[in-house]
Amino acid sequence: MSKQLIIAEKPSVAQDIARALASEKFVKEKDFFESEHYVLSSAVGHLLELTLPEEYEVKRGKWSFTHLPVIPPHFALKPVEKTEDRLKMLTRLIKRKDVEGLINACDAGREGELIFNYIAQHSGTKKPVRRLWLQSMTQGAIRDGFSSLRAAEEMAGLRAAAISRAESDWLIGINGTRAMTAFNSKTGGFHLTTVGRVQTPTLAIVVEREEKIRAFKPRAYWELEARFAGEKGEYTGRWFDEKFKKIEDDEHATAYRLWQQPRAEAIRDACLGKPAKATEETKPTSQLSPLLYDLTSLQREANGRFGFSAKVTLSLAQALYEKHKVLTYPRTDARALPEDYLPTVKEVLGNLPEIYAPLASTILAKNWVTPNKRIFNNAKISDHFAIIPTGTSPKSLNEIEQKLYDLVTRRFLAVFYPAAEYSVTTRITRIAEHAFKTEGKVLVNPGWLAVYGKEAAIEDEEGGGPSLVPIVPGEILKTKSVDIKAALTRPPARFNEATLLSAMEGAGKMIEDEELRAAMAGRGLGTPATRAQIIENLISEVYMHREGRDLIPTAKAFSLITLLRGLGVKELTSPELTGGWEYKLAQMERGKLSREEFMGHIAALTQDIVERAKRYESDTVPGDFVTLQTPCPKCGGVVKENYKKFACQSCDWSAWKIVAGRQFEVAEMEALLSIGKIGPLTGFRNKMGRPFDAEIRLNDDKSPEFDFGQPREGEEAEAVDFSAQESLGACPKCGAAVYEHGNSYVCEHSVGPDKKCDFRSGKLILQQPVERAQMQKLLAEGKTDLLNGFVSARTKRKFSAFLVRDKAGKVSFEFEPRGEGASKRAPADPGKPLGAHPADGKPVALKSGRYGPYVQHGKLNATLPKEMNPDSVTLEQAVEMLALKAAGK
Repeated sequence: MSKQLIIAEKPSVAQDIARALASEKFVKEKDFFESEHYVLSSAVGHLLELTLPEEYEVKRGKWSFTHLPVIPPHFALKPVEKTEDRLKMLTRLIKRKDVEGLINACDAGREGELIFNYIAQHSGTKKPVRRLWLQSMTQGAIRDGFSSLRAAEEMAGLRAAAISRAESDWLIGINGTRAMTAFNSKTGGFHLTTVGRVQTPTLAIVVEREEKIRAFKPRAYWELEARFAGEKGEYTGRWFDEKFKKIEDDEHATAYRLWQQPRAEAIRDACLGKPAKATEETKPTSQLSPLLYDLTSLQREANGRFGFSAKVTLSLAQALYEKHKVLTYPRTDARALPEDYLPTVKEVLGNLPEIYAPLASTILAKNWVTPNKRIFNNAKISDHFAIIPTGTSPKSLNEIEQKLYDLVTRRFLAVFYPAAEYSVTTRITRIAEHAFKTEGKVLVNPGWLAVYGKEAAIEDEEGGGPSLVPIVPGEILKTKSVDIKAALTRPPARFNEATLLSAMEGAGKMIEDEELRAAMAGRGLGTPATRAQIIENLISEVYMHREGRDLIPTAKAFSLITLLRGLGVKELTSPELTGGWEYKLAQMERGKLSREEFMGHIAALTQDIVERAKRYESDTVPGDFVTLQTPCPKCGGVVKENYKKFACQSCDWSAWKIVAGRQFEVAEMEALLSIGKIGPLTGFRNKMGRPFDAEIRLNDDKSPEFDFGQPREGEEAEAVDFSAQESLGACPKCGAAVYEHGNSYVCEHSVGPDKKCDFRSGKLILQQPVERAQMQKLLAEGKTDLLNGFVSARTKRKFSAFLVRDKAGKVSFEFEPRGEGASKRAPADPGKPLGAHPADGKPVALKSGRYGPYVQHGKLNATLPKEMNPDSVTLEQAVEMLALKAAGK
């Protein structure tokens, strides 16, 4: 009997299909299921990847311009080594004589189409193909999908777009990376410089923001707040300019700000103690619930609320979809549902867990599930619809999964509730020609806010409290005080994952062309399925660092963007490339653009990128570079900045701009050349990626080098004369005297030619100055006072601690006890504390176990990868490993 071969994307999906089609009575073989009508198996993600045909690949010189660009007339497929056995097994199944047709059950979207198409292409099969298109992994949804399989012809556009996207990413990524690496390696060494169609424009957004932060110059402004007294009480109001109009090129200007202190003082003097009159107006306002989640908005919210990285949120959502079957497909860019989904929604509401039953019952009882284009809209869904619960009751979610499930379920409930209704009162208090505004906002009807608890509904704006102190119509008010508040404008905030995801999603806002902007509106930079990995790639390739929740571009990032701007490769530094591609790929999906036309454009673009890189040397790349005011330390000539160096124009002196992952600012290089020494400077990173501080000095050749207080190579340490100093105390290691020396407190026997001790402690530790008196106390008593100015090198947050020394003389931190209620008994094997988990505040610790180091949160453990150094594990990395373990990854 002839059979159909079903190929799913992952083994878990194959198992779900077997369960859903229980009537088939599948029998489990080693790597597949079989029934009377079907053979059922799966890939494990991508089994094949693009590669050059052997006749076009060069054995040597691939990283030089000699063999660039690489634009083959066609591509070959190369098995992914670790899953090659799975590919061989699927190929055997495809070639079975009793298999007459194939069913593509890979994920519904471009990537799923690509995974299946590569497998079919590799096998060389000509057997007919049909498509299973699933939006949900419930058994009912799977059975419905099999009753309405799509013909291969219907998927031709999606298939062409998937292959074209993969090939064009390869062409731009490989040629761009090889060209920029070849350029940066011209002056010696091998400097891998990766670029990508989506990765590099994303990096450009982060670099541009950091440039604005660094160039920002704060402006002083003043605001006025007055306190008024009437018969029924007191309230405050803020002065505002009633004639204010928004200035387009000044984002900091508001009606409340004054830019000259004398004017603020004049207004205060004119109003203080003067009688005032107030008028007020009360209006009803309403606020609709937020839209349903797509993946990007879910990642933003989870990052903001729980500190989850985009990658962690995607893994959790995928587990809730695939493993637990409680959420619909998560890799979606849609925030609406199909118009025929009303009966399904009512069914889901009726099956939600008991904790949500009162809310769901209200929706059903009041018949709030009705046709509504804001919720049910076919024009606003693409391959998939919004993320919602399936109605399947969750049975074994861990705490982190439960947090995300609750987030999605409450958003799903909230969207059917009516708008929240407020009463907003605006009071204008006048003293002569000056006006002061006070606003109060009172929740009248919580509407959808009832889903979250209405205590979050009352907002206090512009002073005065949620409800204003009443006034008597026509009464004369007393002006009791008028305070001037001085402040400074602030630079834009650094990106965190939530705000970078928004920037990637809305990159179309930076594009002037209307049609390109429309194409970007749906996808932006990358897709919901790829944005998390793009951020992770930028971090792993050391283009960005995570510091707390902030994403900080590195010197390597600035160097790449400077190079691309100088070469004029705008296609890799702006969203226009992605916008143009997404627009054309969308046309291809709809059959309005041929694959040949699209790939011809990509080949021409690839050629242009390589040719631009070939035109310049590193010291001729155009850019906004400066001429230093300080002369060359070697010959007195003029020093100019170029792409890679500060270089003398008259001799061979030069200094690299980037050292140990940190880029010298022009002012720092000026200072170094002027006095021969600078620092300590922060922000350097060693080969393990750990930050360190250091002084920089000019050596005998007038080249910059690190100065850690040690003699230069070949020099004998000079004796240090401490006779003019008073000792701070006895060295805890050898008992000799401790003195000040440079930026440290040192044992007298740790310096000079007769060095026999190594005790040394910095005068500045994590930005906290350690005063002489505190070092004396540390040496005498073993512990300083509580010091409040330490700043974490990782999170950049201030913390307080004591400095303590042990019997061996090692100086370390001791933190304040938590209070009298804290347990005095140390828990067994506490491990190394990494911090509080952002989801529930419970501790996360690094421990050693039988099978190596692992991180622990409650009852959940995750073993560290072998290549990870336990000493460098951060809280963010631990949270991510725990989340991946919880998601079964």
